[in-house]
Amino acid sequence: MHASLCDQLADLVQNALEAGATRVALQVVETATRVEVGVGDNGCGMSEAVQARAVDPFYSDGIKHPHRRMGLGLAFLKQMVEATGGGMALQSVVGRGTEIRFWLDPRHVDMPPMGDWGATLTGMMAFPGDYELVFERQRGEQAYALRRSELIAALGELETATSLAMARDYVASQEEALMIRKGYGHGCTDT
Repeated sequence: MHASLCDQLADLVQNALEAGATRVALQVVETATRVEVGVGDNGCGMSEAVQARAVDPFYSDGIKHPHRRMGLGLAFLKQMVEATGGGMALQSVVGRGTEIRFWLDPRHVDMPPMGDWGATLTGMMAFPGDYELVFERQRGEQAYALRRSELIAALGELETATSLAMARDYVASQEEALMIRKGYGHGCTDT
Protein backbone atom coordinates (compact mmCIF):
# COMPACT_ATOMS: atom_id res chain seq x y z
CA MET A 1 0.00 0.00 0.00
CA HIS A 2 1.10 3.60 -0.55
CA ALA A 3 2.45 5.46 2.47
CA SER A 4 0.33 8.58 1.93
CA LEU A 5 -2.55 9.97 -0.09
CA CYS A 6 -0.03 12.03 -2.06
CA ASP A 7 1.80 8.84 -3.08
CA GLN A 8 -1.46 7.34 -4.35
CA LEU A 9 -2.26 10.47 -6.36
CA ALA A 10 1.23 10.59 -7.91
CA ASP A 11 0.72 6.97 -9.02
CA LEU A 12 -2.66 7.81 -10.61
CA VAL A 13 -1.24 10.83 -12.46
CA GLN A 14 1.74 8.81 -13.70
CA ASN A 15 -0.63 6.10 -14.96
CA ALA A 16 -2.69 8.72 -16.80
CA LEU A 17 0.40 10.10 -18.52
CA GLU A 18 1.58 6.60 -19.42
CA ALA A 19 -1.88 6.03 -20.95
CA GLY A 20 -1.22 8.89 -23.37
CA ALA A 21 -3.01 11.71 -21.57
CA THR A 22 -2.14 15.25 -22.63
CA ARG A 23 -4.37 16.73 -19.93
CA VAL A 24 -4.84 15.53 -16.36
CA ALA A 25 -7.10 17.26 -13.85
CA LEU A 26 -6.65 16.51 -10.17
CA GLN A 27 -9.03 17.87 -7.54
CA VAL A 28 -8.86 17.39 -3.76
CA VAL A 29 -11.63 18.76 -1.55
CA GLU A 30 -11.16 18.33 2.17
CA THR A 31 -13.57 18.99 5.02
CA ALA A 32 -13.42 17.90 8.63
CA THR A 33 -15.51 14.82 7.79
CA ARG A 34 -14.62 13.94 4.19
CA VAL A 35 -11.80 13.98 1.68
CA GLU A 36 -13.01 13.81 -1.94
CA VAL A 37 -10.58 13.26 -4.80
CA GLY A 38 -11.09 13.30 -8.55
CA VAL A 39 -8.53 12.43 -11.21
CA GLY A 40 -9.61 12.81 -14.82
CA ASP A 41 -7.58 12.46 -18.00
CA ASN A 42 -7.92 12.40 -21.78
CA GLY A 43 -5.76 9.29 -22.22
CA CYS A 44 -6.56 6.10 -24.10
CA GLY A 45 -9.34 5.02 -21.73
CA MET A 46 -10.39 1.49 -20.85
CA SER A 47 -12.95 -0.87 -22.29
CA GLU A 48 -15.74 -2.14 -20.03
CA ALA A 49 -13.97 -5.50 -19.79
CA VAL A 50 -10.73 -3.86 -18.63
CA GLN A 51 -12.63 -1.62 -16.17
CA ALA A 52 -14.24 -4.69 -14.63
CA ARG A 53 -10.80 -6.13 -13.88
CA ALA A 54 -8.92 -2.88 -13.20
CA VAL A 55 -8.96 -3.29 -9.41
CA ASP A 56 -7.79 -6.91 -9.57
CA PRO A 57 -4.13 -6.91 -8.40
CA PHE A 58 -3.43 -10.02 -10.48
CA TYR A 59 -4.50 -8.41 -13.74
CA SER A 60 -2.61 -6.19 -16.14
CA ASP A 61 -3.57 -5.59 -19.75
CA GLY A 62 0.13 -5.83 -20.67
CA ILE A 63 -0.07 -2.84 -23.01
CA LYS A 64 1.62 -0.06 -21.00
CA HIS A 65 4.03 -2.44 -19.30
CA PRO A 66 4.44 -5.58 -21.42
CA HIS A 67 6.55 -7.40 -18.83
CA ARG A 68 4.21 -6.83 -15.87
CA ARG A 69 1.77 -9.50 -14.85
CA MET A 70 0.12 -7.41 -12.12
CA GLY A 71 -1.44 -3.98 -11.79
CA LEU A 72 -1.40 -2.80 -8.19
CA GLY A 73 -2.25 0.92 -8.40
CA LEU A 74 -6.05 0.70 -8.45
CA ALA A 75 -6.01 -2.37 -6.19
CA PHE A 76 -4.11 -0.33 -3.57
CA LEU A 77 -6.54 2.55 -4.04
CA LYS A 78 -9.52 0.24 -3.53
CA GLN A 79 -7.90 -1.21 -0.40
CA MET A 80 -7.27 2.28 1.03
CA VAL A 81 -10.83 3.40 0.26
CA GLU A 82 -12.40 0.31 1.81
CA ALA A 83 -10.14 0.49 4.89
CA THR A 84 -11.33 4.04 5.62
CA GLY A 85 -15.03 3.48 5.02
CA GLY A 86 -14.99 5.49 1.80
CA GLY A 87 -16.14 4.81 -1.74
CA MET A 88 -14.83 4.83 -5.27
CA ALA A 89 -16.18 5.26 -8.81
CA LEU A 90 -14.38 4.58 -12.10
CA GLN A 91 -15.61 5.77 -15.48
CA SER A 92 -13.70 5.32 -18.69
CA VAL A 93 -14.33 5.48 -22.41
CA VAL A 94 -11.89 4.02 -24.93
CA GLY A 95 -10.24 6.85 -26.85
CA ARG A 96 -11.63 9.56 -24.55
CA GLY A 97 -10.08 9.04 -21.14
CA THR A 98 -10.69 7.95 -17.58
CA GLU A 99 -12.09 9.54 -14.45
CA ILE A 100 -11.57 8.13 -10.97
CA ARG A 101 -13.40 9.63 -8.02
CA PHE A 102 -13.02 8.47 -4.46
CA TRP A 103 -13.82 9.69 -0.98
CA LEU A 104 -12.46 8.92 2.46
CA ASP A 105 -13.30 9.73 6.07
CA PRO A 106 -10.30 11.65 7.48
CA ARG A 107 -11.39 10.78 11.03
CA HIS A 108 -11.02 7.06 10.38
CA VAL A 109 -8.17 5.35 12.23
CA ASP A 110 -6.89 3.85 8.94
CA MET A 111 -6.83 7.15 7.05
CA PRO A 112 -3.33 7.49 5.58
CA PRO A 113 -1.46 10.75 6.12
CA MET A 114 -1.88 13.37 3.41
CA GLY A 115 1.83 13.44 2.64
CA ASP A 116 4.03 16.22 1.30
CA TRP A 117 1.98 18.21 -1.21
CA GLY A 118 4.95 20.40 -2.20
CA ALA A 119 7.21 17.51 -3.11
CA THR A 120 4.41 15.46 -4.68
CA LEU A 121 3.01 18.22 -6.88
CA THR A 122 6.46 19.34 -7.93
CA GLY A 123 7.30 15.76 -8.87
CA MET A 124 4.07 15.36 -10.86
CA MET A 125 4.62 18.66 -12.66
CA ALA A 126 8.17 17.57 -13.52
CA PHE A 127 7.20 14.26 -15.14
CA PRO A 128 8.64 14.36 -18.68
CA GLY A 129 6.42 15.05 -21.67
CA ASP A 130 4.14 17.65 -23.18
CA TYR A 131 0.98 17.70 -21.07
CA GLU A 132 -1.12 19.98 -18.91
CA LEU A 133 -1.68 19.09 -15.28
CA VAL A 134 -4.34 21.11 -13.48
CA PHE A 135 -4.45 20.79 -9.70
CA GLU A 136 -7.18 22.21 -7.47
CA ARG A 137 -7.17 21.84 -3.72
CA GLN A 138 -9.79 23.06 -1.29
CA ARG A 139 -9.76 22.77 2.46
CA GLY A 140 -12.81 24.17 4.16
CA GLU A 141 -13.47 27.50 2.49
CA GLN A 142 -9.86 28.11 1.41
CA ALA A 143 -8.56 26.92 -1.94
CA TYR A 144 -5.81 27.24 -4.48
CA ALA A 145 -5.18 26.03 -8.01
CA LEU A 146 -2.03 25.32 -9.96
CA ARG A 147 -1.42 24.62 -13.64
CA ARG A 148 1.72 23.07 -15.04
CA SER A 149 1.74 25.54 -17.94
CA GLU A 150 1.70 28.48 -15.50
CA LEU A 151 4.61 27.03 -13.52
CA ILE A 152 6.62 26.57 -16.71
CA ALA A 153 5.77 30.11 -17.85
CA ALA A 154 6.93 31.53 -14.50
CA LEU A 155 9.95 29.30 -13.83
CA GLY A 156 11.02 27.89 -17.20
CA GLU A 157 11.32 24.17 -17.72
CA LEU A 158 10.95 22.20 -14.51
CA GLU A 159 14.30 20.47 -14.87
CA THR A 160 16.63 22.48 -12.66
CA ALA A 161 17.00 22.18 -8.91
CA THR A 162 16.32 25.91 -8.56
CA SER A 163 13.02 25.87 -10.47
CA LEU A 164 11.88 22.71 -8.68
CA ALA A 165 12.72 24.20 -5.27
CA MET A 166 10.83 27.39 -6.14
CA ALA A 167 7.79 25.36 -7.25
CA ARG A 168 7.92 23.27 -4.07
CA ASP A 169 8.17 26.43 -1.93
CA TYR A 170 5.19 27.95 -3.73
CA VAL A 171 3.03 24.89 -3.05
CA ALA A 172 4.21 24.85 0.56
CA SER A 173 3.11 28.49 0.94
CA GLN A 174 -0.32 27.64 -0.51
CA GLU A 175 -0.64 24.68 1.85
CA GLU A 176 0.35 26.87 4.80
CA ALA A 177 -2.47 29.26 3.90
CA LEU A 178 -4.92 26.33 3.90
CA MET A 179 -3.74 25.17 7.32
CA ILE A 180 -4.27 28.50 9.07
CA ARG A 181 -7.99 27.96 9.45
CA LYS A 182 -10.13 27.05 12.42
CA GLY A 183 -9.86 23.32 13.08
CA TYR A 184 -7.08 22.61 10.58
CA GLY A 185 -3.71 22.54 12.32
CA HIS A 186 -1.25 25.20 13.47
CA GLY A 187 -2.37 28.78 13.64
CA CYS A 188 -5.88 27.66 14.62
CA THR A 189 -7.98 29.12 17.36
CA ASP A 190 -11.20 28.03 18.97
CA THR A 191 -12.90 31.37 18.41
